[in-house]
Amino acid sequence: MKIIHCADLHLDSKMSANLPAEQSRERRDELLFTFQRMLQYALTNDVSAILIAGDLFDSGHISAKCKNIVMHPIKDYASIDFYYLKGNHDSQDFPAEFDVLPDNLFLFTDSWTSYPVRTRGRKKIVISGAESGAGNADSPGASLSLEEDAFNIVMLHGQEAEYKTGNQKEMIELRSLRNKNIDYLALGHVHQFKRKRLDARGIYCYPGCLEGRGFDECGEHGFVLLTINEDSGACETEFIPFAKRNLYEEAVDISDCLTTAGIEAAVTEQLYKRQYPAGSMLKIILTGQVGLDCEKDCGYLSARFAQDYYYVKVIDQTEIRVDYDAYRLDESLKGQFVRTVSREDLPDEQKARIIKLGLTALSGGEW
Repeated sequence: MKIIHCADLHLDSKMSANLPAEQSRERRDELLFTFQRMLQYALTNDVSAILIAGDLFDSGHISAKCKNIVMHPIKDYASIDFYYLKGNHDSQDFPAEFDVLPDNLFLFTDSWTSYPVRTRGRKKIVISGAESGAGNADSPGASLSLEEDAFNIVMLHGQEAEYKTGNQKEMIELRSLRNKNIDYLALGHVHQFKRKRLDARGIYCYPGCLEGRGFDECGEHGFVLLTINEDSGACETEFIPFAKRNLYEEAVDISDCLTTAGIEAAVTEQLYKRQYPAGSMLKIILTGQVGLDCEKDCGYLSARFAQDYYYVKVIDQTEIRVDYDAYRLDESLKGQFVRTVSREDLPDEQKARIIKLGLTALSGGEW
């Protein structure tokens, strides 16, 4: 038996934090396209069930288009069972927003709910889950009871921690779930793939989000494919990269560069080594120490590399390097200004920025 574990799809996300309006709309649609492609993958690869471990939607306000695109294929793919556990972003009114729920869609509440899975083998497979709420405010594992002889999949949404602290309802206390006969703990909430051992019997796993939405979600994204032997209960798990686009951060040291053209060449050389796909979204971070006379135009650089990738943002995190010796004997107003600032009791970086602004103003340049 094959089962897909996904989470944090955040469908209908605004996608406007980095992107202009047109690309934001395009990326919103791409989230839906990737969801549809995942369902098609499930159909063509004989997947029996899809676990959605929270945050299927980005908020409680779901567009009619998004609702229909989600519900129609679920109804159409009747051979696949869908297990949907709401996350902290999902509408708490679901499923009331939909007229009729298909028979192959299984939901959870804040009390433990278990569903035996249809199998062709001797091993009993059970999917259990509980949403964050009043029914498990203290610890979700406290009231969990699972059969020792079954293959047990447990679904939860929240941040894993060894101990729960304070009134954090999205915190999953791992110690309360150990030695509970869990074979696979299917989690959502963390947006990067993570797989670790829970105890001697089972593992826990975050599949990460299906598509990265911002530069805090860099790298490959996709879902986890479980392959379970229906006679022995042996299980293999594999992360399947599936996103249409990935996001990457690239730091480039431009300490030896004096001009925008030189910086462009340094960035081009480094990106050539990385070989990011053309559809990628990049944040290029300029680092190192540059002289006061370094000419750099981040707007130009963003536009230049946006020709090669879907989206590019250039961030200047360089520090200013001041050659104080060059002004030591300079009797001009600039030299006097540099020497005056250098004697102030200020951090070196602050002095350098004051000097840069001052010299730019004295030269009649733009601030």
